[in-house]
Amino acid sequence: MGLLDEDRLFPIEGRARDLARALYGTVRDLPILSPHGHTDPRWFAEDQPFPDPARLFVTPDHYVFRMLCSQGVALTDLGVPRVDGGPTEADGRTIWRLFARHYHLFRGTPSRLWLDHAFQNVFGIDRHLSAETADWYYDHISDCLMRPEFRPRALFDRFNIEVIATTEAATDDLRWHRMIRDSGWQGRVITAYRPDGVVDPEMAGFADNVALMGQQTGCDTTQWSGYLEAHRVRRAFFIAHGATSSDHGHATARTEDLPQADAAALFQKALRGACTADEADAFRGQMLTEMARMSLDDGLVMQIHPGARRDHSDTVLATFGRDKGFDIPGRTDYVAALRPLLNAVGMDPRLTVILFTLDETSYARELAPLAGVWPCLRLGPPWWFHDSPEGMRRFREMTTETAGFYNTVGFNDDTRAFCSIPARHDVARRVDCSYLATLVATGRLAENEAPEVARDLTYGLAKRAYKL
Repeated sequence: MGLLDEDRLFPIEGRARDLARALYGTVRDLPILSPHGHTDPRWFAEDQPFPDPARLFVTPDHYVFRMLCSQGVALTDLGVPRVDGGPTEADGRTIWRLFARHYHLFRGTPSRLWLDHAFQNVFGIDRHLSAETADWYYDHISDCLMRPEFRPRALFDRFNIEVIATTEAATDDLRWHRMIRDSGWQGRVITAYRPDGVVDPEMAGFADNVALMGQQTGCDTTQWSGYLEAHRVRRAFFIAHGATSSDHGHATARTEDLPQADAAALFQKALRGACTADEADAFRGQMLTEMARMSLDDGLVMQIHPGARRDHSDTVLATFGRDKGFDIPGRTDYVAALRPLLNAVGMDPRLTVILFTLDETSYARELAPLAGVWPCLRLGPPWWFHDSPEGMRRFREMTTETAGFYNTVGFNDDTRAFCSIPARHDVARRVDCSYLATLVATGRLAENEAPEVARDLTYGLAKRAYKL
């Protein structure tokens, strides 16, 4: 008996379930496009075995360790590295046993679906993880990881990944992408331009990052014009390494279109560390508009994903650093916030802006109406806290009536956990097919149209929107 129900996530009602099964059958084996994510390009460059099950499934995955933390499990006991290099658990089996003892915490969560999918479909496991089976799991997965067919490139091919985008800082040297390119391997791993560290005056090291970008490009980044030119040079460098998109993770969706003299003055304050919180937000907003203008010239698709209240625990931030599970969704305004950018360049057919949100209340009220009229806008899929079966269903229900399907961009997995990629795409395909089946069963979509829509949601929309 397997870990997964073959009809998981399909409707309960008979006809709709049959329709969903049939639609899913047409898309289940389509190639995976992963245009927005955080896998490590070094995996594919060096193609070394993953070290052990704990460091594959537990230690790098904030979805996993934040749940364990919520029940009192110390991050050090899970092997999460400390900023100061202090002691954390280093024995993979010990970490795995701790994880297995707490596996019941994931019941009903998307993480449980993803993990069980990987256990069953990647590693061929048919028994449930528990304290009693922990050592068997650990030994079985460890044995698999030593085989050539479980190395990163082999799994990439096995997962039927057509292209995967990683995300690198604007000042990254992209050495791993060069190594992949020079290796002759045919797997397509591309980068995405993430300039947060050189556009956010409130980020630690902002002025140093800007100076480094100046050194890399030969541009005078102490001046506004040179700073903008340095971005153009770095974007071209990323495009040469396969980038088709830029990625902007701002605290808010605020944009600005200031006179250039005012923007230059604000930049000088940012370099001096003299910005107020509002001025820092204004500078980030100005840079979104500047990035949009650059996209008109170089063709990079913009991804804007605001609304994460970062690092809610000061202690965890100080001890373990950023991205350790303590980012929390917050309310986000889009209508007023995006207006300066949209009025500046939003009607230009060369621009594509993909919007993400952590604020589900904005779907029907703001995001769908915006994407339903502005030619440049597309809605990114539910992500992070909402890339779940219910989150995906809510997204379709709240956006389709106003924005339709073709102002969305399919699905992306946004993951650091490599083995969860096929699981996450499988969930999205099942949920979308279930939604389409419900539309057909209730007379809102012709049955002969549904397979084309299913294929577009699975593959076509992402390929077109991200220029893949």
